[in-house]
Amino acid sequence: MGKTIAIVNQKGGVGKTTTCVNLAAALKALDRRILVCDFDPQANTTSGFGVDKTASSPSIYDVLIDGADCRKAIVPTVWADVIPSNKALAGATVEMIGMSRREYLLKDALAPFHEEYDYIFVDCPPSLELLTLNALCAADTILVPVQCEYYALEGLSDLLSTIRIVKRSLNPDIDLEGVVLTMFDGRTNLSMQVAEEVKRHFPGKVYATVIPRNVRLSEAPSHGKPVTAYDGLSRGAEAYRALAEELVEKNGCAVTRV
Repeated sequence: MGKTIAIVNQKGGVGKTTTCVNLAAALKALDRRILVCDFDPQANTTSGFGVDKTASSPSIYDVLIDGADCRKAIVPTVWADVIPSNKALAGATVEMIGMSRREYLLKDALAPFHEEYDYIFVDCPPSLELLTLNALCAADTILVPVQCEYYALEGLSDLLSTIRIVKRSLNPDIDLEGVVLTMFDGRTNLSMQVAEEVKRHFPGKVYATVIPRNVRLSEAPSHGKPVTAYDGLSRGAEAYRALAEELVEKNGCAVTRV
């Protein structure tokens, strides 16, 4: 059975999409079967894989709201299979309110693929609303990117509170996959202090691999590629390859290095 991992943090600009795209691509390079569901109306994950978000149909919006076949929404790419998003998803929350099993629409859509993929990633919007709630109900675990800056820890308590509510009433099996430190600058005391504070809050759950500030990570999306394809020798590419290996090993699987 595959594992569904929601990449969540209600704070924007912390590296959710960057982590989703590049971690998925790095895992695919380790011969894992990867499906990525872009669940953010901004659709940056979609374009980050080189998929045209204006032309892809059906999208995850059509699957949730119109009952489109999710299998027909999957777009295969070199780096992962992608269920695209687009701006129409922004209105889905209102349309979902009156629907039955509204918290489980995404879970039901992804259910047929658990046997076909090793990892299913859901890139969530930067908010705690019905779309994110759907992702939390569909997920086995959550991965939390945390930016190594002053405001990073603010709002984490709200996220953890939401997860506790979901675990208690909607998805009792959900767990924390781990916390990834992003935009890390080892030259600054601030990055080191934030890292230590996060490790204190999440003992044993913070990945040893940290994602550095790296211009290649910022440039790669404009070329519609993960950083491993854009500049495989960059520090950002090396970091996400290391993170992929660490995630696989934490899940009890051997990593085959070529």
